[in-house]
Amino acid sequence: MLKWQPFFCFGLELEMNKVAVMTLVLILGAGLFATQANAQGDAEAGGKLFKRVCGGCHQIGESARAFFGPQLNGVVGRVAGSTTDYQYSDAMKSSGIVWTREKLAAYIEDPKAVVSGTRMIFWGISDREKIDDLLAYIQTFPAP
Repeated sequence: MLKWQPFFCFGLELEMNKVAVMTLVLILGAGLFATQANAQGDAEAGGKLFKRVCGGCHQIGESARAFFGPQLNGVVGRVAGSTTDYQYSDAMKSSGIVWTREKLAAYIEDPKAVVSGTRMIFWGISDREKIDDLLAYIQTFPAP
């Protein structure tokens, strides 16, 4: 008596399953990498947000200078309260903070929680996507 054999015989069925699994892994992996890339923010959206929310006090770009707040060129990696063209609060100067992306994100979310006694009058931004966009924009301007 003959046994019924699936269409994929001689181990071909197993190979097709491997191909299907690998395809699924690649699709899921691509989705994860896209999420990580988006987590770093959209600099164009951040530029629009900067102009609306930060531009009243801070300047950034080639001709930036201190205004109501310090200029923000090259702020990532900078020691807090260290630019010479702005009068920082004692709290900021003595904070000991070196601005990393993570520390800036926390500061943008809640400035007074990061530096108690800061003079910065800003309620913060709670939307993580907006914070990432803003940081992506700010990071396009290195220190002069």
